[in-house]
Amino acid sequence: MDLEIYNVKGEKTGKLKVSDYVFGETLNEAVVHQTMLMQLANRRQGTADSQTRSDVKRSTKKMYAQKHTGRARRGGATSPLLKGGSVVFGPHPRSYRQDMPKKMRRLALRCVLSGKVRDGEVKILDKLAIEEPKTKLIAEMLESLGIASTAIIGVAISDDNITRASSNVPGVKTTMVSMLNVVDLLSYKTLVLDVDAVRRIEQLWDKNEAGQGKEKAG
Repeated sequence: MDLEIYNVKGEKTGKLKVSDYVFGETLNEAVVHQTMLMQLANRRQGTADSQTRSDVKRSTKKMYAQKHTGRARRGGATSPLLKGGSVVFGPHPRSYRQDMPKKMRRLALRCVLSGKVRDGEVKILDKLAIEEPKTKLIAEMLESLGIASTAIIGVAISDDNITRASSNVPGVKTTMVSMLNVVDLLSYKTLVLDVDAVRRIEQLWDKNEAGQGKEKAG
């Protein structure tokens, strides 16, 4: 598969051959949905808590006589029916953590990346680098690429200038491509990469590149 390459001025400078395994995956909605739910669940702190009758600090003395008052029978003031009383079936600290096989997580990521390629929501630059951390430089680059909505900028290695320059641009997030995830890719419309970032993605998630990496390491 070949994708267009642009410079920071939005001009086409050539084409880049990318992995069909990573950027040409068929959409699997079920796996993408399950991965998204897993990520959102794992973000939950699970610290919500409520007081049961044993936790409420109120008098346990019977409030009034059982009979001959014309009122409903009533025990202690910790009853969940009374103001200031306890909570019935309320939340308590728990873990919402979910897990998925690595192959499914990687499949979901490839599905979302491939979907963005099909929808024309991936912009590849020949080189993404700025000499000064100025917001104006990032804003001008996004405008030249025709990006008017939200965008996520993926870099191969951490770059303080790009991170600082993009932090003040509304709706723009900068992250290393090794940290890309399904929720972020679905939350931001356009994905901006440079050639080095694309190669890093292929190195991480292309089965052929990963296999070669293991052989070299061994």
